[in-house]
Amino acid sequence: MIDHSAMFADTSTMSEAKLEFVFEVRLRFTRVHMLENLPSGATRGAVYVDSGVVQGPRLNGKAVPNSGGDYALFRPDGVVAFDARYMLEADDGAHIMLYNRGYLWGRRPDTMQKLRAMIFDGGPPVPHAEYYLRAFPTFEVATGRHDWLMRHVFVGVGERKDDGNLIRYYALL
Repeated sequence: MIDHSAMFADTSTMSEAKLEFVFEVRLRFTRVHMLENLPSGATRGAVYVDSGVVQGPRLNGKAVPNSGGDYALFRPDGVVAFDARYMLEADDGAHIMLYNRGYLWGRRPDTMQKLRAMIFDGGPPVPHAEYYLRAFPTFEVATGRHDWLMRHVFVGVGERKDDGNLIRYYALL
C-alpha cells in the first residue's frame, strides 16, 4: 500500500490555497475537423492527438498518439470551452486517462483572431499575456504508483502553440 499522506509536504488551509507544480504536457495536433453554423450559434471543433511529451517532477512520459483529442465548443461570446480526452503513458509503462476541460478566451478584442491566424495561416506567435487558457483535469489510472492523480485536485495553465498546446499542471495541496 502506498502512503499518499507523505506525497506532498505542504497543505492548503481555509485561508490560503497552495499549489505545487507536478508536470507539463506538450501536445501536438495537426488534424482538425469543424462543425460550423450549429443552431446554437456555436461551432464545434475536433483536433486529434498526434504526439506529446509529459515532463515534470512527479510524472514523465508521453501522450499516446491517436488515443483521443479535444472537442472544443467555440461559443458565440468568443470563449472556447474545451473538452479533451486522451491517454498518457508514464515512463514506467502505466497508462493514464486524462480528461481535460477548460477555457480559452482573449484578453483583447482581436486576440482570438490573432490565435486563429497563428494556427491556420502561419501568423506570428501570440503573447501568453493576451489570452486566458486554463484547465481543470481529472485522471483515471490503475491502483499503484500513479493513483495519486485520482486523489488530488489539479489546475492547468496553458499556452497555445501553432501546432498544439503546452499545459503546466499544479496540484492543489
